[in-house]
Amino acid sequence: MTHTLTKKITLPIISFIIFLLLWKCVIWIGHYQPILLPGPLLVAKSIWHFIISGEIFTHLGISLFRFFIGFIIAIIIGVPVGFLLGRSNTLFDAIEPLLQLIRPISPIAWSPFVVLWFGIGSLPAMAIIFIAAFFPIVFNTIKGIRNVEPQYLKIAANLNVTGWQLYKHILFPGAFKHIMGGIHMAVGTSWIFLVSGEMIGAQSGLGFLIVDARNMLNLEDVLSAIFFIGLFGFMIDRFISYLEKLILKRFGE
Repeated sequence: MTHTLTKKITLPIISFIIFLLLWKCVIWIGHYQPILLPGPLLVAKSIWHFIISGEIFTHLGISLFRFFIGFIIAIIIGVPVGFLLGRSNTLFDAIEPLLQLIRPISPIAWSPFVVLWFGIGSLPAMAIIFIAAFFPIVFNTIKGIRNVEPQYLKIAANLNVTGWQLYKHILFPGAFKHIMGGIHMAVGTSWIFLVSGEMIGAQSGLGFLIVDARNMLNLEDVLSAIFFIGLFGFMIDRFISYLEKLILKRFGE
């Protein structure tokens, strides 16, 4: 147990050190000035400044608020839609081609309409997060429902299990892993597009922080913001994984 824990801690540290060395090598080989590519030390100082000043927590709080509102709405709408399409062949045949047509369109492509409809501020970013998260959740939910073991449905029919009880005891547990797969996928895509959305119509948040630092030619601040975006995206993904494990324990898996 101790050896495994040590390995899990040591390997990421080694990888991080190698990454920093490669970063420095790129600067040395390319003879890049800090105005073009800041070094690790400059970026570390910028990260420390953001933490000490508290500025990063202000932008982070705003970004997380936008993210969770858009993401939760996508779950609230996407999972039931996936259940409906997964259970009804008629609805699936009628609506699935339209969803497949819309799905490949980048959420940012909708940004002109989003800004016109919702103005500037938090709402456009929330709308883009919703679009980015909706399709992975819907299609993975459909896949999960359609992959529920047929014998479970036959047993439920024989026992006259219908309505909410069928969803609670058969369909949701059977589709849960696929639903969580869609949520994991949606976390990554929607977090990416949160930053893009904040670059378009917001005056605060992590995406705005990148734009503002770029306009001021403070590339060390740009890389610091990128670091925080990656860090908090990683933490959100781990949080979702933790919730998944808790729910799987509830199902006895």
